[in-house]
Amino acid sequence: MRAFVLALSLTLPLGAYAQERGPILSDAIEAHILPGYARLTEATDELAEAAKTDCNPTSVALRTAYHAAFDDWILVSHLRFGPSEAEDRAFALAFWPDTKGFTPKALSGLIAAEDTAIQSQDAFAETSVAGRGFFALELMLYDPRFTDLGSAEYRCALMQAITADINRNAMAIDADWVGYAPALANPGENSPYRSEDEAMQELYKTLITGLEFTADTRLGRPMGTFDRPRPKRAEARRSDRSLRHVQLSLTALRDLAARLSADHPDIAADLDGAFAAAIDRAQSLDDPAFAGVATPQGRFRVEVLHQSINDIRAITSTELGPTLGINAGFNSLDGD
Repeated sequence: MRAFVLALSLTLPLGAYAQERGPILSDAIEAHILPGYARLTEATDELAEAAKTDCNPTSVALRTAYHAAFDDWILVSHLRFGPSEAEDRAFALAFWPDTKGFTPKALSGLIAAEDTAIQSQDAFAETSVAGRGFFALELMLYDPRFTDLGSAEYRCALMQAITADINRNAMAIDADWVGYAPALANPGENSPYRSEDEAMQELYKTLITGLEFTADTRLGRPMGTFDRPRPKRAEARRSDRSLRHVQLSLTALRDLAARLSADHPDIAADLDGAFAAAIDRAQSLDDPAFAGVATPQGRFRVEVLHQSINDIRAITSTELGPTLGINAGFNSLDGD
C-alpha cells in the first residue's frame, strides 16, 4: 500500500495535496493585508497632521509620527502587487535602494528653486518619486545637509507636502484594496487571476520575495564584502531604523507564512521556529544602523542573521512551495 501511495503521489499534479485555497486567500486578505493598509492610512494621517502642527525637524511629535508611520509601511511593504504598484505608489512611498543618490539631488533641486509644485498635491505627485516618501522625509528630518538648507519657510512647506503625499498614497492603496480584495479572493473572468492557484502563487511570491529583499538588500547592501563593508548603504540609517526594518519585515512575513501554512501544522511549526530564531538574532543585535559591519565581529553577527533568514527561505521553497502547488522552478523575481 505504501508503495502504491508513493507511486500515486509521483503521478499526481504537484498541487494535488495542497490545502483549500479559498479560506487561505480570504484569511490572508482579511487578517493580514486589509488591516495593515488601514493602520498605514491612520498613521500617515497622523504624520501629515503632525507636520502641519510643527514642522521643526527636531520636533518630538513629528519624529514620533514619522517613526510610527514608517513602521506601518514596512509592515506592508512586502505586498508589492495590485494597488501598491498602481501609479508607482510603492516607489513614491519608499524610493530605496537609491543607488544613484537621486533623493538628495531631487530635494536639493526643489529647495534651490523653491519649486511651487509643493503648493498642490496634484503637482507634487508629478515630481520625481526620489523627492517624495519616507526616505525624502528622513533626509529633511535627520540629515544636516537638509535641516538647514534654503529658507525655513520653504523647508516647512516641503515637509508638509511630503507628508501629505505619503498620506495620499497610503489612502489610495487602502481604498483600492476594497475593490481588489474580491478579485484576489475570487479569481476568474473578472479578476487579474485566472484561478485560485494563480492567486495563491501571488501570495507565495510576496512571501519569498520579501525574504529575499530583507536578506539580500536590507542586510546584503550594508554588509558589502569582507574587504569592503558598506555600512552607509544601510536602509534608513540616518534615523537608526536599519535593524528595525529587518525586525518589522520578519514579523510581517512570519504572520503571512503562518496563514499560508495554516493547514499543514508540521510546515507551520518549521517556519515559525525558523522565524523565531531569526527574530531573536535580530533583537540581540545592538546595532541599529548596521555600523558594526565595518568590524569583523560585527559583520559576523550580521552574517549569522543573514543565514537565519536564508534558513527560512529554504523551508519556504522546499516545504511550503510544494504544498501550494508551486514547483521548484518558480522564480519570484521573474514573476513566473
